[in-house]
Amino acid sequence: MKLGIGAIAFGPKASVNLDLIQKAESLGFDSAWTAEAYGNDAATTAAWVLSNTTKMKCGSAIMQMPARTPAMTAMTAMTLDHLSGGRFILGLGPSGPQVVEGWHGVPYGKPLTRTREYISIIRQILAREKPVEFHGEHYDIPNTGPGTSGHGKPLKSILHGNPDLPIYTASISPNGMRCAGEVADGVFPMMMDPENFDSVYLPYLEEGFEKAGGGKSLSGFAVVPAVTVIVSDDVEKARMPVKGHMSLYIGGMGARNKNFYNDLAKRLGYEEAAVKIQDLFLDGKKAEAAAAVPDELVDACHLVGPKERIRERLQAWKEAGKKGWVHTMQLGTPQPEALELLAEEML
Repeated sequence: MKLGIGAIAFGPKASVNLDLIQKAESLGFDSAWTAEAYGNDAATTAAWVLSNTTKMKCGSAIMQMPARTPAMTAMTAMTLDHLSGGRFILGLGPSGPQVVEGWHGVPYGKPLTRTREYISIIRQILAREKPVEFHGEHYDIPNTGPGTSGHGKPLKSILHGNPDLPIYTASISPNGMRCAGEVADGVFPMMMDPENFDSVYLPYLEEGFEKAGGGKSLSGFAVVPAVTVIVSDDVEKARMPVKGHMSLYIGGMGARNKNFYNDLAKRLGYEEAAVKIQDLFLDGKKAEAAAAVPDELVDACHLVGPKERIRERLQAWKEAGKKGWVHTMQLGTPQPEALELLAEEML
């Protein structure tokens, strides 16, 4: 099992903690991961990380598909891959209706249909076997619809891409997992408990593998969960920022009747808490919503507390790695000592 590090902090100013990332690289971490929501973008920060490291891979977790055409994403990925000497990993996600329609100003559409079409087009571009042509529900290339000139024609990328460039997707729903297993090379599951991956996620991935055919299986597929690590003798205090983040997703990342993260919390066995967190968050009671996140849910998915406590919980992650359930732990932490602890235990 490999270790990765989160490489972006959302906030009013774009920032990348290069000292921490370079520390991770020196400890043997395999990858760094950028992200975007409705502020900083993932591609520019990935370029920044790649230009300031020498061995570490960098991936986008995630680039929002509705924000870019498939061709633009392929161009960005190929450029980063070339300039970094093959160290870029393309991570994609559909985002959610609030961001897609409220920020990017485009219809949310059918996220899984978009994912399949998007990846199919990118793979055509990377393969460069012929000029790209695709006619689907979301994308029509060349476009001949209303308002077009009629002069569009299929094109082949000037830049020669890597057909084997890895493409991961962010998926948490059963159908999203099926889609990831079918069309992607890896997946970013959220709120992953290493002890119940086989019941919450694996069956749906395997259905996707079967649909893909060709002997595809977990052995050639990367599962990359995000895991917050906070080393502290005060467990309660260490849990609080994690609870704040989890309550934002469970309570606020979506409408009351359409929140994928809330649905996931329910599937993980926290139905009553998920309802309470959402009610509190949508009522503007964000502190109370954070406090309503169960300690057990935090401890199942993240690593907080004294070093010995973290070492004990790491045994479950090690076991998941042995089973092939985890390819890379993507660690979120501001602490150099957390990186050192995980490197000492895992690498």
